[in-house]
Amino acid sequence: MNKRTWIRWPDSFSNNRKSKIENRKWAGVFAIVVVLTVCGARTEAQQTTKIPRIGFLSGASSSALAARVQAFRQGLRELGYVEGKSIVVDYRYAEGNADRERALASELVRLKVDVIVTTGPTVTRNAKEATTTIPIVFAQDGDPVASGFVASLARPGGNLTGLSNLSPELSGKRLEFLKEIVPKLSRVAVIGSSIEPNTAQIVKETELAAGALKVKVQYLDVLSSKDIETAFRAATKERADGAVLLGSVVFNSHRMQIVELAVKHRLPATYTRPEFVEEGGLMTYGPSINDLFRRAATYVDKILKGAKPADLPVEQPKKFEFVINLKAAKQIGLTIPPNVLARADRVIR
Repeated sequence: MNKRTWIRWPDSFSNNRKSKIENRKWAGVFAIVVVLTVCGARTEAQQTTKIPRIGFLSGASSSALAARVQAFRQGLRELGYVEGKSIVVDYRYAEGNADRERALASELVRLKVDVIVTTGPTVTRNAKEATTTIPIVFAQDGDPVASGFVASLARPGGNLTGLSNLSPELSGKRLEFLKEIVPKLSRVAVIGSSIEPNTAQIVKETELAAGALKVKVQYLDVLSSKDIETAFRAATKERADGAVLLGSVVFNSHRMQIVELAVKHRLPATYTRPEFVEEGGLMTYGPSINDLFRRAATYVDKILKGAKPADLPVEQPKKFEFVINLKAAKQIGLTIPPNVLARADRVIR
C-alpha cells in the first residue's frame, strides 16, 4: 500500500519544460545585463556632463560690488541657473590693485572658464589681453568701440560683447543737474582717473557741456587712493563751486572717504553711481548699473547655448536713475529746488 508510484514524463514534455526553464534563466540574465548597462550609461553621462564655469572679474572689492553681484546672480536665477549646481561662478576681486587685476585675469584663463564677466573698462582690458578665445562679457562700458573692445555696437566682431552705460553722453546731463542745484556754479572740478580708458572722452563731453553753461572746468587726475585728498584740496584752492566725480575703480573702493571729503570741503558733488549717494553723497544721474549687471547674465546664457560674442550686439541702458540725498545737501548748507526734487527717481532723507 505504501509502494511509491513513479510517473515517467514523456521525453518531448520534459525537453520542452527544460527549454522553458533555460529560456527563463537566460531572459533573467539578459535583463540584468540591460539594467546594468543602462545604469552604467547614465552614471557615465552624469559624470561627463560639464557644469558651466563662469569667471567674474572685478577691479574693486567684494563689498563695493555687493549690489551688482546680487543683480548678476538674480539674472542667472531668472534664467534657471542655480549656483553650485547647474553653474559655477568663480569670483575674483582685485581690491583696487591694477597689477592684481592682470594676475586674476590670467588665473581665470588658466582655470579654462567658459565665459569671463567683467565689471569695468580696466578689468575688461586686462581680460582682453589675457585671452583671445574665451568669451568676455562686459557688464558696463562707456564706449566699447572707442575702448577698442568691439568693432561696432551692432557687430562686435571678436570675443567680447556686453552692455554700454553711455557715460560720455551723460556727462553733460549731470553737469546740468549740478548747475540747477547750484545756480552760482561758475567753476567745476572734474575729478577722474586717466587710467580709466574712457576718461579723456568723458572729460571732453563735460567740457562741451560746461561751455554751453558758461562754467569753467578744472580737471584733477587721481591715479591712486593717495591722490584723492590732494584732488579735493586742489579743488578748494581753485575755488570750485562744485565737483563732478567720474567713474573709477579707485573711487569705487574709497566711497566713504570721498563723500566725507566733499562734506568737509562743503563741495556739492555729483557721482556716477548711486552707492555714493546712499553712503552720503549729494546726487547721481545715470543708467541703472544694477540692471546692466542683471542683463549681463542674459549674454552668459546665450553664449553657453552656443552664441558667439562676435554676433551678439552691444546693448544700451534701458533704466536710468536720478537720486538726491537731502541729508547730504543739509550738511553743506544747500537747498534743493522743488522742481529738481520733483524729477528725482529717489530721494534719500
